Amino acid sequence: MRREVKEICLKNNKSSGDDFWVFNGESKKVSNSRFSSLLASKDRDFLLSPTGNQVKVLDLEGKAVGLYFSANWYRPCRNFTPVLAGIYEQLKGHGFGFEVVYVSSDEDSDAFNSYRACMPWLAIPFSDLVTKKALNRRFDIEGIPCLIILQPSDNEDAETIHEGVELIYRYGVRAFPFTKERLEELEKEEKEKHESQTLTNLLTHPSRDFLLGQPSPMQVPIASLVGKTIGLYFSAQWCLPGLEFTPKLISIYQKIKQMLVEEKDEDFELVLVSSDHNRNDFNSYFGTMSWLALPFGDPTIKNLTKYFDVRGIPCLVIIGPDGKTVTRQGRNLINLYQEEAYPFTDAKLKLLEKQMDEEAKELPRSEYHEGHRHELTLVTEGTGGGPFICCDCDEQGSGWAYQCIECGYEVHPKCIKAVNRGSTG
Repeated sequence: MRREVKEICLKNNKSSGDDFWVFNGESKKVSNSRFSSLLASKDRDFLLSPTGNQVKVLDLEGKAVGLYFSANWYRPCRNFTPVLAGIYEQLKGHGFGFEVVYVSSDEDSDAFNSYRACMPWLAIPFSDLVTKKALNRRFDIEGIPCLIILQPSDNEDAETIHEGVELIYRYGVRAFPFTKERLEELEKEEKEKHESQTLTNLLTHPSRDFLLGQPSPMQVPIASLVGKTIGLYFSAQWCLPGLEFTPKLISIYQKIKQMLVEEKDEDFELVLVSSDHNRNDFNSYFGTMSWLALPFGDPTIKNLTKYFDVRGIPCLVIIGPDGKTVTRQGRNLINLYQEEAYPFTDAKLKLLEKQMDEEAKELPRSEYHEGHRHELTLVTEGTGGGPFICCDCDEQGSGWAYQCIECGYEVHPKCIKAVNRGSTG
């Protein structure tokens, strides 16, 4: 049964805003702030430091505080933790008032201690299940990693920021102090930057105005690409999904190029934006491709990764002939529509969606799929479907899908390998 944290008020002091709580039988004064009410309990008025020492909750007064909901068993958490640690160290090193408190979803104390060893911030003790559960309920945590930003307690009207992970990935230290005004400034700057975006300022560097072509190291002037539809392909040889998607992209690229040759149009090109770890891997990977690439280790690679908020690879960003971003979902569109996705514009996608709806009228309303024992029902967004990962090809889909009502299994209609009902278990 859930044990409620009970506040025992021994003295009401409205002028100072202080209360007295009982900790282990001893009355202690704590500030009547949301930090105390959220992070302390009737048995504890401290948090754990990275070295295991006790740090008073009161020490958080006057700081912006990030509640970091995370766990060592989940890879996206392990990926985000070093990113957050880098931002945290930068802010602390410059004396900014920012603190992070780890709210663990670890499975046991050993996992908690192991994960916390790579964190330079505070933590709620693993044993305090009541406070951790209360925080998860209070902020309606539905997934991890999650970073909730609380403003200093003397600014009670300040808005609580729920998308801290998103902000750290997008803006880094520039997001501090995480106020509504600061975020509006950053969004305005970002909007202005994207509105002035050109292919030239995306891909050039003060010491380079070319891309690598095939056979490498042929140099192709960036100026020759202006006015074309360009796909920026973020990938690397060490990335297994990238290795699986690249052959598909090579095939689609060749089909699009052939289609354009027949139409006497050569306004499409791809550019590899590699995150390979060494030059040999880059050369080997790029050698399988017939398109262009940024040179290995070029500073523009990191700039583009941050600019387009690329958090996972492979990723295909499409730039239109006017130099503006058409979509960051090029990979998903290739998986859905193959070469028909070109030129990836909203007008073309609406046409393809309409065609898909017409084709769906001819599909069976239900199917049995090889490798799955339950009956699958044809669904779309209006009938219980939506974006999904195909359980057959492991690629994202949207629109129509065959879905198992019992367990949520979903596959693209094109991936269905129909079997006779009598052969299923």
